Amino acid sequence: MKRRLVAIAAIAACAFAASCKKELAPVPDVWAVVNGKQIMRTDVEKAFRSRVNADAPDPSQEEALSLKLNILDELVNSEILLERAAKMNLVASDAEVEDKFTESKSPYTEEEFQKKLRDTGLTVDDLKSEIRRQVSIEKLLNREILAKISITDQDVANFYNQNRAQFNVAEPQYRIAQIVVTPHPDPSVHNRKNDKATTETEARQKAAILQQKLNAGADFSQLAMDYSEDTSASTGGDLGFIPESALNQSDPVLKKTVLGMRPGESTPPIPVKGGGYRILKLIGKEAAGQRELSDPQVQQGIRDTLRNRKEQLLRSAYLTELRNEANVTNYMARQVLESAGKLPN
Repeated sequence: MKRRLVAIAAIAACAFAASCKKELAPVPDVWAVVNGKQIMRTDVEKAFRSRVNADAPDPSQEEALSLKLNILDELVNSEILLERAAKMNLVASDAEVEDKFTESKSPYTEEEFQKKLRDTGLTVDDLKSEIRRQVSIEKLLNREILAKISITDQDVANFYNQNRAQFNVAEPQYRIAQIVVTPHPDPSVHNRKNDKATTETEARQKAAILQQKLNAGADFSQLAMDYSEDTSASTGGDLGFIPESALNQSDPVLKKTVLGMRPGESTPPIPVKGGGYRILKLIGKEAAGQRELSDPQVQQGIRDTLRNRKEQLLRSAYLTELRNEANVTNYMARQVLESAGKLPN
């Protein structure tokens, strides 16, 4: 009799569990739930479309699903962080969102901006919502992570002594910045003024105007961000340190020009093969040999390296701790497993 009662109880428990599972199953378009907040399939699909190059071949089903799983995991993490930001009263204000929205929109004409929205399937509200999320999370991490990072002089000295060989410069290096003007505008490259030449004549005139601005004392970095037609515009034209051997692979005239410059000097517009012009500035140069710990650039570089390492470590630990405290169910991952790598339409 006992054995029969145990069996009946087991069957009843299984039936009850199955009933509960069926009752709690979300609608098909809910792909995850984070502390009761639903993340919808449309959320993932929008982010997916914004990351896939419309001009490239379509990814395979497996590649697409893998990317969507990664996106969903990012959305889960973002939701967890956003919830914590809300608890700490760190959610971005409307003014902060508007400032970031204006900044993100500034490199584009209105027509280009609207096309970008159409191509990604996003609306202005979608974009502002994402900006609010990003700014809120940034404020949270600044308080919880960055404010707690401290790099001491002893940390810097220890790193230098352990990695002394990497500060031995094998050959002279030149830190160069550039402003590029081309008659062949690249639609994927933008500057702050959205100013682009479209003909050789326009390129020559634009280069001459920029040279006049530089001669009048304009800041090279600001001009590069405003007018340069190259991806380096976002960094003020800064190309970083270039070894002398790399200059051997460039135009001989260009190498001769760089080697003859003094730090702080800029060139007149230099014609580029194929059309257009390049204006160069020599920010600094380093002789070959051992760079000592007393060099301020060495110290700053080490501090940046150590800070970045610690930031990545603390971010990972912080997010892991928050995920341990969260109640997360990933229904998309479950569906992919149950369907052996497919999703229901």
